Amino acid sequence: MIRQLGCLELAEWIKGKKPFTLLDVRQPVENETAALPNSQLIPLDELVMRVGEIEQANGVPLVVYCHHGVRSLHAGSWLAANGFDPVFSLSGGIDAWSQMIDPGVPRY
Repeated sequence: MIRQLGCLELAEWIKGKKPFTLLDVRQPVENETAALPNSQLIPLDELVMRVGEIEQANGVPLVVYCHHGVRSLHAGSWLAANGFDPVFSLSGGIDAWSQMIDPGVPRY
């Protein structure tokens, strides 16, 4: 089972300058509406074809996010099964991030 990371914990990682890779698996139109800084966009339906574009340094967490956390769970599970480690899904997605951490990130 994929591990989930809460928004508060991710915010602490950012504040503490903990290294991690952030992967957005939403659609481009969603990413244009709202996105977390320094994230790489690879929509879930393109993930299998574009997996080679993901750069994860050894031992550096890969945090996958989407709108509410469902697509990121699927993507994270697939990535973990295909050699990425450690992998986390952002619990509640960007919607939770907007509500709990940064209200400046638009909700949709």
